[in-house]
Amino acid sequence: MDIYDILTMIGGLCLFLFGMNIMGESLERAAGNSLRTLLGKLTTNRMLGFLTGMVVTAVIQSSSATTVMVVGFVNSGLLALGQAINVIMGANVGTTVTAWVLSLSGVEGDSLFIQLLKPTNFTPILALVGIIYYMFIKDSSKKDIGLILLGFATLMFGMDTMSGAVKGLRDEPWFTSLFLLFKNPILGVIAGAVLTGIIQSSSASVGILQALSVTGAVSYAAAIPIIMGQNIGTCVTAMLSSVGATKNAKRAAYVHLLFNIIGTLLGLILFLIVDWIFSPAILGESATYLGISVCHTLFNIICTAALLPSGNLLEKLVCKLVPDAKVPEQTAELDERLFATPSIALERSRTLTGEMAECAALVLHRGVECLQNYSDELAAEVRELEEKTDHYEDILSTYLVKLSALKISPADSSQAAMLLKAIGDLERMGDHALNLVEAAEELNAKELSFSDTAKEELAVLIHAVEEIVEMSISAFWHNDLEKAYQVEPLEQVIDDLKEALRVRHIQRLQQGLCSVETGFIWSDLLNGLERTGDHCSNIAGIVVDRAHHDMNTHEALRSARIENENFTQQYKEFAYKYRLK
Repeated sequence: MDIYDILTMIGGLCLFLFGMNIMGESLERAAGNSLRTLLGKLTTNRMLGFLTGMVVTAVIQSSSATTVMVVGFVNSGLLALGQAINVIMGANVGTTVTAWVLSLSGVEGDSLFIQLLKPTNFTPILALVGIIYYMFIKDSSKKDIGLILLGFATLMFGMDTMSGAVKGLRDEPWFTSLFLLFKNPILGVIAGAVLTGIIQSSSASVGILQALSVTGAVSYAAAIPIIMGQNIGTCVTAMLSSVGATKNAKRAAYVHLLFNIIGTLLGLILFLIVDWIFSPAILGESATYLGISVCHTLFNIICTAALLPSGNLLEKLVCKLVPDAKVPEQTAELDERLFATPSIALERSRTLTGEMAECAALVLHRGVECLQNYSDELAAEVRELEEKTDHYEDILSTYLVKLSALKISPADSSQAAMLLKAIGDLERMGDHALNLVEAAEELNAKELSFSDTAKEELAVLIHAVEEIVEMSISAFWHNDLEKAYQVEPLEQVIDDLKEALRVRHIQRLQQGLCSVETGFIWSDLLNGLERTGDHCSNIAGIVVDRAHHDMNTHEALRSARIENENFTQQYKEFAYKYRLK
């Protein structure tokens, strides 16, 4: 084996790892909505959780990615620790699919069917179809399919290149001696764990072992302990992802580690007993692609079958290892670990935006109460709620901007943009609610008050604003286009009310029924309430945007008038409902 073979081997390894990464990311994007649906179906049912973990891992081709995803779910409160344990166990079985796909490289035979199974014969066709999809089709979902095919072709080409380059090692005495050394099961486990820990993918390390098997120097006695060690090495990614996470997220990562350590110890003991008592001849034979796939699958299935019923014991054990803090910790609102599955991260953002909307509605309601019946306690509550909306806006905008920078589908990108627009309007609604409190404080401090007539008129406007807030938030949360169309007529009524109240107040000033000082406060109140209606109109416009797949809110608001055949009738109904005496 010369320097050129070494360079070829390195190049093949790089292509193999790159292809696996590209294929996994593309599969994940393509399966985004399905992953969201699977998450929604997760229950405390042990078998359902196990099957979910297995399917997700088989789809995205990485148990490490699934486990990191699970740690993120637990950290965000989306999954309980007990649910996470079942998913993690399923992931260990799901990851064996990759080895079976890679074992196609070891298929040998002269029949047409066997030849068609060989990757060197069909991957060029997949690569051709993939490049056509990727370069010439605009549909993003089709582009993802193209990348999946290109990624698969790349990893199989890399596998074939790597296998061809290492064939020369069969004549190298030091290489043969190295794998004779790995016949010591302890050294084999350590070697598998270290290799997998470095490249952070058990699927990739199994592929490398399969590629090395073409030398004939890798016996089953050496391969099996290495496979066991790979399960421990793959825990590195999850352990790193749990740094800075909540206690339960750390526990999920520890479950992954303990599960694989206990499984490896059980497997190692069983392996040593069988070797000592029976000394099967197969252990001395050279491992093959298919043989390694079989060993990898059997080991993970046996470990899972042995430990799945003891999930509750594992949960208790990790709770002892990672005890509860004396001061209860808060669940992380948003977790960047969820970026591993952008569709789930987006769904979490949408949920938090819904919480922000509820907070914005509540702060307006409390602000109105404070204006009508002032108290220091109410004012303090409104300020606390308004700060909460500011906090939501800060974390959501930062999170969504980072999420948008990832490789996500156009549909997800559009959804992220819609959420960014919505949180801006919700935050401003909180600001206008705070203005109500500031007006109430000024009236209270200066011992001023509006006339009874002014209070009655203001109450009409406030009721209209409270209804438009409830209506717009409901339309946004339920994606209700019909209700969104009703917002614009009411917003027009609020504009008219504001103008009417302004004119009436001027008339009272001229008649000496109101003071100039209350006039300034009155004007600020009208402006704040009218602008709240404007922000509700923007939120309804987002719903219309979503229906038309358009980002132009002004155009959406215009279409809300043009396309809504009932606009005039709805306007008349709202105008009558909120008429002034």
